[in-house]
Amino acid sequence: MKSLNIYIVEDEPLIVSTIETSLRKYGHRILGDSDEAGIALKEIELLTPDLVLIDIQIAGTKDGVDLALELDKTKQPYLFLSSQTDPDTITRVKETNPLGYVVKPFTETGLRTNIELAWHNYTEADYHFLNVKHEGKLIRVNQETIQYLKAFDNYCYVITLTDSYLVPHTLKYMSEQLQGKYFIKCHRSFIVNLKHVKSVEKNSIALISDNIPVSASQKSLVISKLKSI
Repeated sequence: MKSLNIYIVEDEPLIVSTIETSLRKYGHRILGDSDEAGIALKEIELLTPDLVLIDIQIAGTKDGVDLALELDKTKQPYLFLSSQTDPDTITRVKETNPLGYVVKPFTETGLRTNIELAWHNYTEADYHFLNVKHEGKLIRVNQETIQYLKAFDNYCYVITLTDSYLVPHTLKYMSEQLQGKYFIKCHRSFIVNLKHVKSVEKNSIALISDNIPVSASQKSLVISKLKSI
């Protein structure tokens, strides 16, 4: 499998160290770690990891399930690591959408295998297509090919590498249908796919085949996200 950028949410330093050593051995990169949900959420938003490993019982007033519910809002992939298998915990976990649940204590091989299988299932699943209605037809658009979305009153343009679709939905609605971490609002009327950004200029973003505006309030966030890819 490909090397992943991973963030760890765990309150036991020894376990954090063990996970880091194990995963680095297989080529994965550890972007950071935290033992508290609020701090973790801010760093995950900034660092945009491929995968987050979450212990359920962590420091602070919010636990790993609370964090998972927040990550579900942005469709951030994550995997639970926990020794808690009691009915109440499992009931709460069922309200979330993890890629998997690894029970502690785990072995190095078990952890690696669970991550590999979970990531394989995630990338093979039908997460990366956007269904758009255009000229009376339903078209499945591969999200990898989308360069940007542009608001147009109560409609929205979806601009891919080869086509342009005007769909009868707002920009906000279409943004909620997008999967992955590479789509970001760069202007009140535009959402850009960072994978297609060539450069960020003073007031605009240069894409492969177009230029779109970037607002002053979003420019620094766009640049920081680009640096983390």
